[in-house]
Amino acid sequence: MTAADLVGEFSIIGSNQNDSDLNYRGILTLQLDENKRINAKWLIHNEQEQTGSGFFKDNILVINFEYLDEDSFIYKGTVVYRCLTKDILDGFWSEEYGDPKFIGTERCFRIKENIEVS
Repeated sequence: MTAADLVGEFSIIGSNQNDSDLNYRGILTLQLDENKRINAKWLIHNEQEQTGSGFFKDNILVINFEYLDEDSFIYKGTVVYRCLTKDILDGFWSEEYGDPKFIGTERCFRIKENIEVS
């Protein structure tokens, strides 16, 4: 598998870095830059945008990310995905101001384009 195999959109379900049982959902978009590094954009609950960049090696994808909260405070963190296949990513993440007793999780499933049958 190469970084180019991961380009596309993924549906995500995740849990936050706390003791809450609440899950979140969203979309993760992965693209390559001119150096074949990964650029990522998350859209959580159709409202919160997060961006990041990272690299891919040995079926592991590592992305440093950041986002603004509603008070324009910048949060930064790192997510690590084990790429089970080019269509399924299994990850965990942590951000600098998260509860250090917990780790967030995220599962990503490639969104397949609809194929029209004639």
